[in-house]
Amino acid sequence: MSLLELKNIHTYYGHIHALKGISLTVNEGEIVTLIGANGAGKSTTLRTISGMVKARSGEVLYQGKPIQRVSAEQIVAMGIGHVPEGRRIFPRLTVEENLEIGAYLLRDKKVVEERKQIGFQLFPRLYERRSQKGGTLSGGEQQMLAIARALMQDPKLLLMDEPSMGLAPVLVDFIFETIQSLNKSGKTILLVEQNARIALQIAHRGYVLQTGELTLSGPAAQLAATPEVQAAYLGGH
Repeated sequence: MSLLELKNIHTYYGHIHALKGISLTVNEGEIVTLIGANGAGKSTTLRTISGMVKARSGEVLYQGKPIQRVSAEQIVAMGIGHVPEGRRIFPRLTVEENLEIGAYLLRDKKVVEERKQIGFQLFPRLYERRSQKGGTLSGGEQQMLAIARALMQDPKLLLMDEPSMGLAPVLVDFIFETIQSLNKSGKTILLVEQNARIALQIAHRGYVLQTGELTLSGPAAQLAATPEVQAAYLGGH
């Protein structure tokens, strides 16, 4: 059974029809990437899954259960973590306080502390900066913090929105290595990424989104080899 399934999802922002009948699946243990130009509806897809915007019609199934009418808070509790576009950390709070906010549904302080330590092991730089305010961190450190914060609830499914945006190449490599290691440790990942080349290198499968509609899908290597994807996203001709 798929861990996540979208069936004929239509999402609107006011009168703007952002998603026009999206259907996709993410199986347990996969990295699935969603690629497309700016404004194609990639972030809207993730926001619809995590309950930040509500689909007008269609179904979002998580572990076989419909969640399109469930609150965003309940969706987090069910095991879906979201690393939003632009990090969205709290700039006036310290690194540790940002992580504690990520654990707001947890009541056991010992578990919260253990999860913080997991984040610090994954990103030692955050441990060094743990008393620093989020707004004083570099872009790469803020991205590490956004990922560590999403991991505080120990999600089964991680939605990642443009994790490489604005990062230096050396940090892009590090973030993608981290995504692969999270996947190997058991996290299922739905990845939205502007850098289609690297996304298709690490993903198992992919979907191409154009103006709110899926136009192509398949194994990542197969997608990377198609002339349409090469011309539009990989700099081919």
